[in-house]
Amino acid sequence: MRKLLPVFVLVAASFAEDPPAPPKPPEAPPEAKAANPVAVIATSMGEIRVLLYADEAPATVENFLALAEGTKEWKDGSTGETVKRPFYDGLLFHRVIKGFMIQGGCPKGDGSGDAGYKFKDEINAKSLGLDTAKVLDGNSPHPAMQLQSREDFQRNVIMPLFAKMGIRSQEDLDKRAAEVQKKVESLTVKEALENLGYVYEETHASHAPVKGSLAMANGGPNTNGCQFFLNLADTPWLTGRHTVFGEVIGGMDIVERIGEVKVDEESRPVAEVKIVSIRRLPAEEAAKAVAEAAKARAETKAEAGRPAERPTPEKPEAEAPKPE
Repeated sequence: MRKLLPVFVLVAASFAEDPPAPPKPPEAPPEAKAANPVAVIATSMGEIRVLLYADEAPATVENFLALAEGTKEWKDGSTGETVKRPFYDGLLFHRVIKGFMIQGGCPKGDGSGDAGYKFKDEINAKSLGLDTAKVLDGNSPHPAMQLQSREDFQRNVIMPLFAKMGIRSQEDLDKRAAEVQKKVESLTVKEALENLGYVYEETHASHAPVKGSLAMANGGPNTNGCQFFLNLADTPWLTGRHTVFGEVIGGMDIVERIGEVKVDEESRPVAEVKIVSIRRLPAEEAAKAVAEAAKARAETKAEAGRPAERPTPEKPEAEAPKPE
């Protein structure tokens, strides 16, 4: 059997154009959100309030709150001991990228630490439209595939597809070239990401990662632990790869201020930005916070939808007096 050579399947793709963003799921009405918990992320620069999607990512929300409030055991990497105390208190936002996101929750403060365990993603690719979105939309790759070059296409689409199809040699490819070509042309983003190891479920809906989203940081499929990030912008290239488990409903200005801090070459803030604590609000306060956020959002939308007011004509200047 001949050794399989890396072959670029004959599909013309342009990697220079910006493809359209994936569709966003419809926003849940305020009354549907009211039952979800709200947490306050107290930072050294101010408070951030986040609505947690317990109805969409229950295991992720439970993990986040249990770590935050010290009701779940975790492994202290500095001592090797299993402990049960508030995990996030005193940790840093260790990675800040302007216009992208702020990331925190690493016990080592450099992005390499964890809580001593990993847990699975909670992502519904179908509700995000990834089951119908094609890897190649015309000549442009879908943003969720993160393809910047033909080498990326070969490594992240073609080779995983070969493995899925059981193509192990150049001889296999020669015999099934037409089948492969057809499959590549019809390949959905969901299928391609599943070929990379992502596992999806349809039990709950999912939100796309947009500005203000709270999502889990990870090192690949099903490697969630303790680190999280808050989006400073829409990030369609992360769709289907990170569990979105909440949204900012108060203090987005604080998130943006953190996003503006000076950082070093590793995107670490020069002056530390600390997580003082993360605690959930009592149910009554949470419901009030959600209602206030919904009202503010509705007012903003109404303001944006109003036609611009016509400018008031300027009063003509008084005519200069003329000599008699």
